[in-house]
Amino acid sequence: MTAPTPSVLFVCVHNAGRSQMAAGFVRALSGGAVEVRSAGSMPAERINPVAVEAMREVGVDLTGEQPKVLTPEAVQASDVVVTMGCGDACPFYPGVRYEDWQLDDPAGQGIEAVRPIRDEIRGRVVTLLESLGVPVRTA
Repeated sequence: MTAPTPSVLFVCVHNAGRSQMAAGFVRALSGGAVEVRSAGSMPAERINPVAVEAMREVGVDLTGEQPKVLTPEAVQASDVVVTMGCGDACPFYPGVRYEDWQLDDPAGQGIEAVRPIRDEIRGRVVTLLESLGVPVRTA
């Protein structure tokens, strides 16, 4: 019998930078072994183009992604919810594991400022995948 696929939801205010980068890293580093979602409490119209560029530099393509609104159903359907500055806008449900990642917001930043944020997110995603027992793929 195989273990169920773990699911992770990344939440930030605009779902345009941090949460999108984290979701992209989970997809790339887990090889599809984790169901991943991202959402925002007040989604932007589009993903931050500097975040897209920063991720492209490390081989992760975010060009097809769109900011999505946070729903209680998405939270309930997730094993782990990682918040990134959404504060009280993120609903809490018993039985769901929560983590709050304090990260700088890439909004309005240039590529030089976004790269360290990207790299910190990657490190945290690796730790998260290890905690879920998911092997981390290397490119």
